[in-house]
Amino acid sequence: MTALTTDVKVLVIGAGAMGSGIAHVAAAAGHAVYLYDTRAEAVEKGRDGIARDLRFLAARGKLAEAEADATLARVIPVTELAAARDAGLAIEAIVENLDVKQKLFRALEDLLDADAILATNTSSLSITQIGAALDRPERLAGLHFFNPAPRMKLVEIVSGLATTRALADTLYETAKAWGKVPVHATSTPGFIVNRVARPYYAEALRVLGERAADPATLDAALRDGCGFPMGPFELMDLIGHDVNFAVTRSVFDAYFGDKRFTPSLIQQELVAAGRLGRKSGRGFYDYAEGASPPAPQSEAPQQGEAAVTVVGDLGPATPLIARLEAGGVIVRRVPGEGQGAGAARGWIDIGTARLALSDGRSASRRAHEEGFANLVVMDLALDYATAKRLTLARADSCGHGAWNAVVGTLQRTEAVIGRLDDVAGLVGLRTVAMLANEAADGVLQGIGTAADIDTAMRYGTNYPRGPLAWADALGVPFVARVLENLRAHYGEERYRLSPLLQRVALRPDGRFHA
Repeated sequence: MTALTTDVKVLVIGAGAMGSGIAHVAAAAGHAVYLYDTRAEAVEKGRDGIARDLRFLAARGKLAEAEADATLARVIPVTELAAARDAGLAIEAIVENLDVKQKLFRALEDLLDADAILATNTSSLSITQIGAALDRPERLAGLHFFNPAPRMKLVEIVSGLATTRALADTLYETAKAWGKVPVHATSTPGFIVNRVARPYYAEALRVLGERAADPATLDAALRDGCGFPMGPFELMDLIGHDVNFAVTRSVFDAYFGDKRFTPSLIQQELVAAGRLGRKSGRGFYDYAEGASPPAPQSEAPQQGEAAVTVVGDLGPATPLIARLEAGGVIVRRVPGEGQGAGAARGWIDIGTARLALSDGRSASRRAHEEGFANLVVMDLALDYATAKRLTLARADSCGHGAWNAVVGTLQRTEAVIGRLDDVAGLVGLRTVAMLANEAADGVLQGIGTAADIDTAMRYGTNYPRGPLAWADALGVPFVARVLENLRAHYGEERYRLSPLLQRVALRPDGRFHA
């Protein structure tokens, strides 16, 4: 299947931020684009926004002025749908209301040629349900752009129950021709990104609810430790808590109250109070003029130890050895065979303390089960060789002197050391494990392939890795063990292991990607 040629005219219905952004993309790719809205002033405003964006790109040297002028000339304002009856592709970007969308598509079905493609930019409504109002629902698909459409690469090509594969493939190739990164998805609540991303907010809110740390410290752990572009609390403030909470509620309701998607009472309170984030001036953070952003908690400088012993395999934390040595710490290595329950991942003996990568158990439970009181657990980092921040928690039985020795020794790596109260899985590890678990369920249920789901999360959310690729890097059996430990800790269905993740963990290669 090939992309639509540039002689095919595109109709964009809805001239708001998303609609005008989509019109910009299609016009930049060489199509004549009809831009329609029920309000004439909205069309004018949308086209003016495209013009400003094009001038900005030209001023930055990213676009020739002649090309900017030509692109804008291809955006044709229309105040009557009948003026766009020769369009070969219609993309709807209007209010998220099923009845309104169905009425629009029925009108488009009557107006446009029989071979014209109908597409919706909906982020939450069922493609199947929208198409149910049509005589030919097979000609409808989701074409879900992300905001701002001219800059965000990802486009989800969403097939409803009746959507033909040929039509989905045409949209896929067209999106690619427009310079986007398309993925195929099945019409299910949240599609790929809005479903798989739920744990990024949910786990941070859960940890906050347990009072393990403040939002700034949790944001720093995920941003500066795990490499996410924004922490979950600053991201929710940016999105708007009314929007984020509504999406969570929508997914939760659509999945018949599945506990994995349970909304947060903390976020519900923010919405009830009108603290919606940046747009209202206050959310988790204060955005009033002159307000200072809160600093994340960081441990004060400590003395540390001159020499440590690494026992067994540190797994993904192995690069810490070189950082410690670069900081002047003498590192002795010994094999981990016969060293007890923690031998599978190894640990570092630091004075009278033991430092180990979290495995999803609380530090206190692990200290009890392994018979070692001065236990400190470390959160996941994207790359322990370069992470700006390392986040730790200690068992209730760990003494202050032992804790300070671990902190001081790790400070020699030049990483900032943050502290959480003893919460199972800390915040980075449990978040990544739950993202991988949700992504695995998405593959299992046919929402997308492993490659498409990882691509969607990389380009739709700018995650540093796709969740399934991240699970491969950590070891899928390890991720499975983390989830099993979280479920044992909480006794909740929320942390149940995806059947596919469990299956992959048992394979000889133990990987989602070859």
